Amino acid sequence: MLAALPLAAPAAAGPDEVVRLFIVLAIMLAAGKFSGELFDRIGQPAVLGELLAGAVLGGSALGIIPSSPDDPLYGVLHVLAEIGVIVLLFEIGLETDLKQLLRVGPGAASVALVGVALPFAAGFLYWISPVSVADFNVTSASTTAIFLGAALTATSVGITARVLTDLKIFRTTEAQMILGAAVLDDVLGLVLLGLVATLAAGGSVGVVQVGRALGIALGFLAVALGLGLLMAPRVFATIDRMRVRGVLLVSAFAFVLIVSALAQVAGSAMIIGAFAAGIILSGTNQFDAIESQMKPVADIFTPIFFLSIGAQLDLGLLNLFSPAAWPVLLVGGVVTLIAALGKVAAGWAVPWRRFNRLAVGLGMMPRGEVGLIFANIGLSQGVLSRQLFGAIMIMVIATTFLAPPLLKWSVRRRGITAEDQAAGPWHPLA
Repeated sequence: MLAALPLAAPAAAGPDEVVRLFIVLAIMLAAGKFSGELFDRIGQPAVLGELLAGAVLGGSALGIIPSSPDDPLYGVLHVLAEIGVIVLLFEIGLETDLKQLLRVGPGAASVALVGVALPFAAGFLYWISPVSVADFNVTSASTTAIFLGAALTATSVGITARVLTDLKIFRTTEAQMILGAAVLDDVLGLVLLGLVATLAAGGSVGVVQVGRALGIALGFLAVALGLGLLMAPRVFATIDRMRVRGVLLVSAFAFVLIVSALAQVAGSAMIIGAFAAGIILSGTNQFDAIESQMKPVADIFTPIFFLSIGAQLDLGLLNLFSPAAWPVLLVGGVVTLIAALGKVAAGWAVPWRRFNRLAVGLGMMPRGEVGLIFANIGLSQGVLSRQLFGAIMIMVIATTFLAPPLLKWSVRRRGITAEDQAAGPWHPLA
């Protein structure tokens, strides 16, 4: 029956393209929910089922989810996936206790710094060493090493945030430490992204460029929170008195889109803007209503984001019976090990506090969409070969797929630390 449906890309834009979009979205949403239900029933995070469903529906398997930029639906689904991650980060911001986040600030900063520095240094040194695969270089080894190291640094806060939500442990020291470190990690990752893009374009990078990029990212976050927390309660109190149907939901959704767009314009990232918007609206009297009304929106858009990540996996790269795939698999395994150990080690960057350090390190492990952005820039700018791009893809997908079950195992086995128990004994989950 599926063979009769217009799932292949039409030759030109028209009604068939709209029909195909509707069918692809229907399959993605249904597959995401049913696979999430299956994994939830076997005791695994639902997000893992959505990622695997995306891999099966992607271009290397069934070919239902468009994976080529030449496909007319590729851009549309990319925008919907962006909305999904924005809504996800907005929900996470709503659930974030700003005071608790500030209390773990120094620790989160330490985790973020170590979690960026270690993978970058290890990745760089690996690629300029004799054990790297020189045939994968299409430019100088040092430039390629910088791109590889940068691709190993960023954390996908969306993946970890979804797992923390599934486990219902947001009000814990571990969750706040992971969330704070991931946000700072993304800020540092954005700075690196800008720098490597400049390097790929043939520009120079110095201390001034680094300081400017970091100042813009942190400055936007501070200004947005300062102005938002001051003005939003009054604005949304007025909106709440309006009688038109859905005005509160629409206003909140418009607010997160505006703040996300302003973050991008300011040189920061949309996901940081969405997170800031959630924190701002968590301080309004309409918080409970906004939170409950946003859930159906998230149920539609967020799975599209996770299935889109899963669809990026080229299953052919995992073909052990193809000799041509062996070097890619080998490099992919090495960089995955570097990426994983670098983030796990970051959990021990805060010796002055008591918490589940392994859970924090594992929570920082997934690379997700951020790692894909780094890899895509390197490939499009002619800095990364397709073989090294494939190895980075293996790392991105492996860390993204492995983090949810390992994080859940760590929380169940080693326990969590309640907000008021940071200096006391751990409390295992039931």
